[in-house]
Amino acid sequence: MENNRTLPSSIDTECAVLGTMLVYPDATRTALDAGLEADDFFFENNRVVFNAIKELDELSKEITSASVRNRLNDKGEFDKVGGNQYLANLERASTSIYDIIEYFEILRDKSMMRKMIRAAEKIVSEGYQGKGDISEFLDESERAVLGVTRSRRTDEFIDSISLVDNTLKKIRLLSENKSDITGIKTGLIEMDRVLHGLQRGSLNILAARPSMGKTAVALNIAVNVAAYQPKGAVAVFSLEQPAEQIAMRILSTCSRINNTKITTGQGMREEDWNRLYEAAARLKASNNIYLSESPIQKMSDIFSKCRRLQAEIGLSLIVVDYIGLLSGGRGNSTQEIIADYSRNLKALARELNVPVLALSQLSRRVEERPDKRPMLSDLRDSGAIEQDADVVMLLYRESYYNKELKEEANNKGQEKLEINIAKNRNGMTKTFEVVFENHTSAIFNIAKNVNETA
Repeated sequence: MENNRTLPSSIDTECAVLGTMLVYPDATRTALDAGLEADDFFFENNRVVFNAIKELDELSKEITSASVRNRLNDKGEFDKVGGNQYLANLERASTSIYDIIEYFEILRDKSMMRKMIRAAEKIVSEGYQGKGDISEFLDESERAVLGVTRSRRTDEFIDSISLVDNTLKKIRLLSENKSDITGIKTGLIEMDRVLHGLQRGSLNILAARPSMGKTAVALNIAVNVAAYQPKGAVAVFSLEQPAEQIAMRILSTCSRINNTKITTGQGMREEDWNRLYEAAARLKASNNIYLSESPIQKMSDIFSKCRRLQAEIGLSLIVVDYIGLLSGGRGNSTQEIIADYSRNLKALARELNVPVLALSQLSRRVEERPDKRPMLSDLRDSGAIEQDADVVMLLYRESYYNKELKEEANNKGQEKLEINIAKNRNGMTKTFEVVFENHTSAIFNIAKNVNETA
């Protein structure tokens, strides 16, 4: 056997991963959630630094160059790994946090190759020695190889016995449930009846032209879910409006106080203040709506924040307002970038087993038709959204295009909002109406239902 060959490794990739973990604190949680281990690093110094980072994370300490330096000092390992110069080199090697998963896969592949080579070398060495019973030798060799392959971090097949038993168990549990809501209740009666709630692991798209009420519907659903699921968090990613404006909209909806009064603070009567403080007290008591207001949100940031909420509190719903404002997508065209966001939102729902409600704009083609009710083909910039989504809901307000109806709506303070469940991967489609209260953005159920399709 040749002994001068080097085991598979990639020093650049190892340094890039560690450097990114030092520069971007969220990268550490991503790495550990992905199952990265010290053995995935070939070079001893890199294993030492990774272990220090992991120990800090287990102690709930912030991951920075300074904290890692102190940790290594406490263990007497700082000078051994190369001191400040070594940590500085790691930071310079850092890469984009958005690309970090690919780097993990490279490390895992190299690590798996090394393990297989070592197992094979042991088999060859013992084979040349010719010691022991042949049956025992074959058995040990087989165990060595299987030990490596079983350590691969891949999803296993589910055999038919387990699959059928688990499915029957779920059907039995559903039959014992007195409600037909199998997912997360939205509070919109017809939506819940058709969808049986927003299903865990599903991607739900809420699409409309601007000013149709997408954010209003999404926030009403978010508030309802927070009330129905008090032990779970509702994560709202607002890329268009700051958190304070979203909070004002929620308070207006919950208190039924005119949003102009709330946003200006003018014209508030004692009765209004009482209702406002009551609504505020309810929201503070539940304390399970979490807003992220950054106008620049990458999918990697959303994954990281949601993983943390899931681990610390548990998640009931994720709302993204809206897809077109996300950042960092991959692709050479708008269509490819939007398709990348769509795939990632679906992956987010599947990974965390939580429904994702993502808002999307519709194409201007809607305005060019006599009937301006939107269709699935109007989804803007990418057919991938329709393909990836489990549910697509399209909003339409007739008053937006009809001057007389608009005046009537302004006088009444409310109007009808049409919600078309145009795609439902697991059931029927349907168009139904709700009441939209203009001055508070509150949504109410009404009885009228139309256009049901089995």
